[in-house]
Amino acid sequence: MGKETSMAHNKAQVIELILPKDIWVGNKQAPVKLVMHGDYESEACAKANEVVNELMEKYGDQMQFNFRHFPLTKIHPFAQKAAEASVGAAQEGKFWPMHNILFAHRRRLGTISLKEYAKDAGVTDKNFLTKLVDSVYGWSVRADLLEGADMGIRDVPFFYINGEEYKGGVNTSAMSKVIDGFLKKKVAVKTSSKAAAKKRA
Repeated sequence: MGKETSMAHNKAQVIELILPKDIWVGNKQAPVKLVMHGDYESEACAKANEVVNELMEKYGDQMQFNFRHFPLTKIHPFAQKAAEASVGAAQEGKFWPMHNILFAHRRRLGTISLKEYAKDAGVTDKNFLTKLVDSVYGWSVRADLLEGADMGIRDVPFFYINGEEYKGGVNTSAMSKVIDGFLKKKVAVKTSSKAAAKKRA
């Protein structure tokens, strides 16, 4: 009986987790939604994250960003635990500081280091390391990975802009052109609906 209660309690805790798909940065009403699937041990993803930071600075309230986990565990043995650590930090609202710290320290992602980074990011959970060792956040990272694989993702970084697969170069210039295209479309739609409203009036 005690065991069942304990299991039910653990299950309830798992259900209450803040999941990666719900962790966005930027204006909720932004006309451009950028999603990156990535791996914290990947050099290419670290560079892509710098591009994202530049884009966020450039577009401000016009863009919102979400990061989804796709650890390439065959070549990056520390990527899975790093992703789990970011989900752990997210439970205290510290996902983004942790996210940037992990990319900055991508060559040193051992479990003890992850605990240090969590502290630097402002995480106060005394059981953070235990939860990492017990893979408490493992299933949420796995869910991201499976969802990405179902979408046809095989390598990262991989981007979606407003739900459309982005196939261009991962640099500020190339991505800005696509983002500007979406923003122009948005302005055109607003203008035509204003004109239609005027006509009706």
